Amino acid sequence: MNDSSARPSRRNWLKETTTLTTAAAVAASGLRNVHAGSDEALRVVLIGCGGRGGGAAANALSVKTVPIKIVALADVFMDRAKVVLRSLESQYKEQVEVPEDRIFIGFDAYKKAMDCLQPGDIAIFATPAAFRWVHFSYAIEKGLHVFMEKPISVDGPSTRRMLELAKKAEAKNLKVGVGLMCRHCDRRRELFDRIQNGEAGELITLRGYRMHPPVHNLDLAPGPQGESELMWQIKRFHNFLWASGGIFSDYYIHNIDECCWMKNAWPIKVQASGGRHYKGKIDDQNFDNYSVEYTFADGAKLFYYGRVMPGTEMGFASLAHGTKGAVVISNQGHAPSKAAIHKGQNFDEASIVWAAEQPEPNPYQLEWDHLIESIRSDKPHNEVERGAMASLVTAMGRAAAHTGRIITIDEFLNNSEDLSEGVENLTLTSGAPLKAAADGTYPTPMPGKTTKFEYRV
Repeated sequence: MNDSSARPSRRNWLKETTTLTTAAAVAASGLRNVHAGSDEALRVVLIGCGGRGGGAAANALSVKTVPIKIVALADVFMDRAKVVLRSLESQYKEQVEVPEDRIFIGFDAYKKAMDCLQPGDIAIFATPAAFRWVHFSYAIEKGLHVFMEKPISVDGPSTRRMLELAKKAEAKNLKVGVGLMCRHCDRRRELFDRIQNGEAGELITLRGYRMHPPVHNLDLAPGPQGESELMWQIKRFHNFLWASGGIFSDYYIHNIDECCWMKNAWPIKVQASGGRHYKGKIDDQNFDNYSVEYTFADGAKLFYYGRVMPGTEMGFASLAHGTKGAVVISNQGHAPSKAAIHKGQNFDEASIVWAAEQPEPNPYQLEWDHLIESIRSDKPHNEVERGAMASLVTAMGRAAAHTGRIITIDEFLNNSEDLSEGVENLTLTSGAPLKAAADGTYPTPMPGKTTKFEYRV
């Protein structure tokens, strides 16, 4: 996985860049400044009209401090755009102003939607992750604030692009939220402070679990029937590594990110294993299970376990063990966290020394409240670097399982194999980035054989 022609370290990519003062940046970019009490609505466009896109748009329209309106939608599937539009209109009728001519379809639809906005408005990116850097580039050019869903990159090259774009967005004083909503959870923030204050001691071991039956069931067999291979793959983006980073990147990033957050560090290397067992008609590029061991610079470990198989034990949690006690980061899903600190290493009720107050505010809404508040008060708010690193570390674990190799973070960041190469040039008539073999199957990871990059020999 080495590429000796380009070796910038993650530290070089993450160096601070010289930024303009806030006043100068606003003046230079021409951003509209929506002040407290202003009657001027922030306009929002949604790019990517799947379930998460519709959810993000609903969270945007639920912000109470500033009037917000959805004014355009963009997707490659008209039916999805219309489903989201009907849903939003049924819940937020007065805030949805999307006539037929502002539903844009195609791979250039993101431009047409953002062209409906003025500098200082907001674009939501909820397409498959492969397109994130393409859309973000245009938003920066247009002077738009952004909310983008996770993951925001799927490999080293796309991560490097996002880190560079983060600097450009910061220089233009653009506010950017990344959909790692657990970082906005009030109870997890309190837990982080308590851990940093030493209440659990030094964290030595962290554990993450997401194990459940398949939640997407779009068969790959018998292949595209009456539609292009490209559109067929995008409809099944979880099944293809080029589009989404697969289920590992899309599903597991939250648990991995919140564990790294509590450790207050990114791991420096990873090894992993996994396998395919009985894929059936969903004969995709994912493994059915993953077992991952991340190592931090101080030698501490994060063990992550992912499994997507019916009939198996389920689990969905993030846990940690410190020298003074054990920690629940999250339990039974993303929200509520039910965070807690225990005396000793057992997770029994009698050993709890601190527990998150209940009920917990919805972190999906909090991330939007925080983004809008940063726009209203002109506070720094750029989560791209953190989101890119979380995406990189997650993809690094996936690649370690798929290749059967120990991978360092510097090596993976600098790898030249670009899963999403050329996506900026796709059109509705383009061929798919990944071609099926003559028998209709797609290349799959084979550890020990596909050592160059996941599914390439």
